[in-house]
Amino acid sequence: MGLIYPEFETLPDLFDRVFHHYKGQAKKFPIARKINGVYEPISYDSLHTDVMSLAAFLKHRGVTAKDRVAILSENRPGWYLADMAILTIGAVDVPLYPSLPPNQIEYILKDSGSRAIIVSNMLQLGKVLSVWQNLPDLDFIVVLNRLDEPVEGVVELQEAKEKGQEILGATPDYVSYTMVKPDDTATIIYTSGTTGLPKGVMLSHRNICENVKSCSTIIRLDESDRSLSFLPLSHAYERTGGYYLLFGCGAQIYLAESVETISMNLSEAKPTIVFTVPRLFDRIRTNILKQIAQESSVKQKVFQWALEIGLIYHQKVHDGKPSPLLGARHGVADKLVYSKIRRKFGGRLRYFVSGGAALPQKIGEFFQALGITILEGYGLTETSPVTNVNRPENVKFGTVGPVVDNVTVRIENDGEILFQGPNIMQGYWNDEDATAEVIRDGWFHTGDIGELDKDGYLKITDRKKHIIVTSGGKNIAPLPIEQLISENRYVDQVMVIGEKRPFLMALIVPNFTELETFADEEQVVFENRTDLIRDRKILHIFETLVRTVSRKLATHEKVRKFLLTDDPFTIENGYLTPTLKLKRKTIITAFEKEIEDIYSRMNAVYNSE
Repeated sequence: MGLIYPEFETLPDLFDRVFHHYKGQAKKFPIARKINGVYEPISYDSLHTDVMSLAAFLKHRGVTAKDRVAILSENRPGWYLADMAILTIGAVDVPLYPSLPPNQIEYILKDSGSRAIIVSNMLQLGKVLSVWQNLPDLDFIVVLNRLDEPVEGVVELQEAKEKGQEILGATPDYVSYTMVKPDDTATIIYTSGTTGLPKGVMLSHRNICENVKSCSTIIRLDESDRSLSFLPLSHAYERTGGYYLLFGCGAQIYLAESVETISMNLSEAKPTIVFTVPRLFDRIRTNILKQIAQESSVKQKVFQWALEIGLIYHQKVHDGKPSPLLGARHGVADKLVYSKIRRKFGGRLRYFVSGGAALPQKIGEFFQALGITILEGYGLTETSPVTNVNRPENVKFGTVGPVVDNVTVRIENDGEILFQGPNIMQGYWNDEDATAEVIRDGWFHTGDIGELDKDGYLKITDRKKHIIVTSGGKNIAPLPIEQLISENRYVDQVMVIGEKRPFLMALIVPNFTELETFADEEQVVFENRTDLIRDRKILHIFETLVRTVSRKLATHEKVRKFLLTDDPFTIENGYLTPTLKLKRKTIITAFEKEIEDIYSRMNAVYNSE
């Protein structure tokens, strides 16, 4: 079926058409969330009533078209409600990651001039209250949860909805969908940035709507589909793909309880499609292999056989037609192994869609061999966000697929990827210089380096700004090297370093679950993780790994040394952006002394070469 109403030009138009389509159908629902251990649906009619009530309240409180209203909340029904209500009255929403500290919240609210903010709970409310005195534009706060006690200027969602219903009761046409135009700004999404202050990306209704339409022709969805949502809605990827696209096709969105409960929620929600990031696949693969390792030797051999059959089968499918014998073996492997693994994901999964970071090719092939399709895509907040995605009928791991409809790609002489299309942002909020830097002659300059194969499939090779220039003048892309290292089961995170240095080194956060299992088997005695990563047997694992990886690389790309740390790269300690990208400069600064020690010890050797 695809989109219920393909002609929509604004998001309120899309909302209105879908709500109208399902009006009075009590058994149909767009969202389900866990209540007392059971998934409970929210009907279209119920959500529509709440959207109109909240929209009326916001308008009553003086929020007008083009005003900015922020959302600071975890994924929950109130997020969708807030977004729909804000957009319905022609206001602009400003989503904030719930992990942000008060000083960053203050910066974004002040920079955007937000009139109001909708927060989820007491924790998020406390952050805003602590900086409110520095925000002259902020008039009021709506909190989704109940307040313990009244707070001046803060309104509970329930109270806001009741006031809105009262207004609509007296004036039914108080809120109108028709006031919004396609080229009006819909949202300002602040990109966290791996360096410097965040910039506000202005996306119009046209930008997002055209991107939803483009995606709908590639990933065919209808009301029989459902997803499990756990990526933050404040990120453009989840918002366009995991929200607007699904809602527009009549699919259901099941909300995961937390990142920790994803495995359980997958089996409960039984999704057909899941939008996610590569780190989840690492975790799932590790868990699968760990469970297999605990089985009998016979079951382990059956799994390995099935995995090898799956890898060979899909390679033959890609190259031509697999033989009848191979097809028969693949059928047996499916009964014995693949079907059981698919049941862990609910048994109905058609696709994982992977974005936000590069998917290592071996990870993609591993899941494909087990009968689970991953469609890797690519895009940026500035492109609303999807520009490329692999096609279900022809997946090429190691690439992000061809461009979606209406998008044109070009590779510059220096390898930089450029895009043109109706999905390209309006610009950066209050920053014409930064806008002019990335949008030139109608082309958006991504800052990423890539190449196109003969079929038009795009391969991202690195980030332009991340290219390492060694002291010998060699240009090296760290990402492919990091991917090779991270394929090892003892590696959780890795960052390659070498700017203005004579050689490369790797900063590695080990996979301590695997490492501690190894330590138990090898009777390595340790008191804590710091002790563990200093042990000679542990160091030998990583020496062997770095040597093995370096054999696959050019001389100037070889990783000569490594540094192990038990300090993981997280959003909380500032080493990752909210979209899980490495903050390379921050990490290098944090480990400056240890890095300097390694280079100082080795400099004499390399300077003499």
